[in-house]
Amino acid sequence: MPSDLRHAKHLIMLGVVVAGGMAAFLLLRAAVVPADFGQYGHYRGGALEDNRRRAVAFAGQAACAPCHEEAVAARGKGRHQKVSCEACHGALAFHAEDPARKPKLPEAAELCRRCHEADTAKPKGFPQVVLKEHYGGEACSSCHQAHAPKL
Repeated sequence: MPSDLRHAKHLIMLGVVVAGGMAAFLLLRAAVVPADFGQYGHYRGGALEDNRRRAVAFAGQAACAPCHEEAVAARGKGRHQKVSCEACHGALAFHAEDPARKPKLPEAAELCRRCHEADTAKPKGFPQVVLKEHYGGEACSSCHQAHAPKL
């Protein structure tokens, strides 16, 4: 047997293993990836219909204003004027439909931290604090008004 062909069986086995791996990948992909994936770019076409079947969770700004005029007015004058009510208070369609169902008020320290904890990825002009240095364990609301905070 010539020396060049002596190692051919190893190359053939490698080719069979690679081809088998590719075949297994394609079979698994066909079983896992939905047929309508990619219909709208990098999305599954059926996702739109799935989302339409879900109950509406957010009420929107207009639903809050009639009952909470004072809070909306305070927010309109403060630094949070462009922040929607539900960004802090969570989805409130259930409350807008039935005002007797009261939402749970957010925990101020956790809520404020989400946006205002110091992070180098945030714009320089965005109010940021290092919570451990900023307060002595008190609630944010003991010094700041949530709807109209001052820097």
